[in-house]
Amino acid sequence: MTKDNERKQGLMFLAVALVLAVLGYVGFSSLDGDPYTKDGEVSNSSNTTTLAAFGVEDPTVEGPFKVDTFTYGSGTDKKRPEYASGVKIKTPTVDASLLLPDWKGKKKKWREKFWGFGVSNFPLNGRVYMPQGEGPFPLVLIVHGNHSMIDYSDDGYGYLGTLLASRGNIVVSVDENFINAHWSGDFRGREMPTRGWLLLKHLEQWKRWNTGEEVSLNGKVDMDNIILIGHSRGGEAVSIAAAFNQLDRFPDNANEVFDFNFGIKGIVTIAPTDYRYDRQMHLKNINYLSLQGSYDSDETSFWGMRPYHRLTFSKDFKGFKAGLYIDHANHGQFNSTWGRADFGPPMSWLLNLEPLMTGEEQRKVAQVYISAFVDRVFKGKKVYKPMFQNAEMVADWLPKERYLSQYEDNAKSILLDFEEDIDVVSGSSGIQVMAENLKVWRETELSARDGGSQENNAVVLGWAYDQKHKLDSLPTYTIALPDSLKNWSLSDSLVFSMAMGDPKELKLKNKKSKAPKDVDTRFDFSMVVKDSLGNTSSVAISETNVLSEPIRSKFTKFKFLDKQMMGKNEEVQLRNYYIPMSRFKSNVDSLNLSKIQQLELVFDKDSIGVIILDDLGLNRR
Repeated sequence: MTKDNERKQGLMFLAVALVLAVLGYVGFSSLDGDPYTKDGEVSNSSNTTTLAAFGVEDPTVEGPFKVDTFTYGSGTDKKRPEYASGVKIKTPTVDASLLLPDWKGKKKKWREKFWGFGVSNFPLNGRVYMPQGEGPFPLVLIVHGNHSMIDYSDDGYGYLGTLLASRGNIVVSVDENFINAHWSGDFRGREMPTRGWLLLKHLEQWKRWNTGEEVSLNGKVDMDNIILIGHSRGGEAVSIAAAFNQLDRFPDNANEVFDFNFGIKGIVTIAPTDYRYDRQMHLKNINYLSLQGSYDSDETSFWGMRPYHRLTFSKDFKGFKAGLYIDHANHGQFNSTWGRADFGPPMSWLLNLEPLMTGEEQRKVAQVYISAFVDRVFKGKKVYKPMFQNAEMVADWLPKERYLSQYEDNAKSILLDFEEDIDVVSGSSGIQVMAENLKVWRETELSARDGGSQENNAVVLGWAYDQKHKLDSLPTYTIALPDSLKNWSLSDSLVFSMAMGDPKELKLKNKKSKAPKDVDTRFDFSMVVKDSLGNTSSVAISETNVLSEPIRSKFTKFKFLDKQMMGKNEEVQLRNYYIPMSRFKSNVDSLNLSKIQQLELVFDKDSIGVIILDDLGLNRR
């Protein structure tokens, strides 16, 4: 749940009472719908040749392995028979006392009465999806978030477990329900280290089984190839686990000694939090994927992009990081048991559920991307790389919605990321920037929907001119390159992240009303490269890309509730755009790609527009 969730719920309760009194429950459905998506605009299809057309296998196709399912656990769970008499393998308990000192008072009393155990003897419970065969198989752990502790969450990822196991991976859905919230209270994020640590304790147990402690699992696991997947608070927990995996001691209490160092090769965060733990995780050299829905009324911001931006790669690292923003997906439907609404009744009565994709469709998106991620990380299947760069490459595998993709690996050399300082006319490595005839030119830290920070800087550029504007005075943004960055001959494309900005930034006025004009802004423009001999080549963005307009959401049935509880109707979400070097070269064959002197953004296609630009760079061949 979000950091403002208590405020949201209080407002919703008040709103429920007010609205029910005025309108009653009858007729609420007439207030549902998506006012922001026009007919014919929801399809992600384009003229792009998809991976399927190249013969690439749909990663959701069931693999060759038959799958066995079983549970392991304490064998004494008084609430859940699958972790009592139903376990195939009994596990020891673990002592989390030093990690969760907030297990005290009424929380301690009522939880221990309910569960029959306390913080000093937490169980290691898991649902296993095991491919039949000798192995060794890679290992994938999945962990849920902070759903109600008595509405058990760990059975909700079987759709991933069975698919990934059929394709040759051992998958475990980990039970951490006993530290979730309910009538006994919420730890309000202070349990986050425990969530991550428990995953590592499960890996510790698998290592023991793999080395002979459990005959049926001896040698079955490839402990050098592990992926952690987390949903909601579980999404923050997998980053914590990946960070703790490298440490010798617990940073909040060094009396807790760590000895992990498992082969965690990747993490997947699904609608994650990134603020519950009071420490930020700065990861390095690990594959990363994050998924987020635009209609997530629990985590309304794409927090998964914050660890994306913090994640760094050394020069020899062969992995990647990616993010996918999914229109009309919500929070709960990534788990098959959480239901269609992100809140329970009566608050769910106020949610605008009609625009949502179905649960099956939303989980299909997760299967496509997570299965491809697992194959890319464990099996090195580079054929899936284009789908992480551009969702249009897998349009025939996905529900017909709008998707915004971000991607980065070591093939990308960034020229401008706007992170180095507050000087708008300079970049790193000696780059100089200048602009002419722009109405908006500023660098800014991007805001999350609720006003928080995305922890990422970008430049905002806006322009407006009439048809009589002289061609030699068009708005431009020019990047002058130092000698060290002039050789583009080894690059296959120019790449950048971009979104349409708010036209209100242009401050255009209607003469009669003095109000901002309702203008139809666009954001097509030209990228112009110039070499040291004066040769220039121009390519419009729309020549090689489908331009994505902002994705907006109406979370509740009432606009005033959206504004008070959810924040803005949109959050700036960037997506990658690409222009092949071959396109510049085919336009002007004399262009010398080894001596590029400058890159110029020329706003010559649409006379009015605002863009948000980030991470402009080159993709090496």
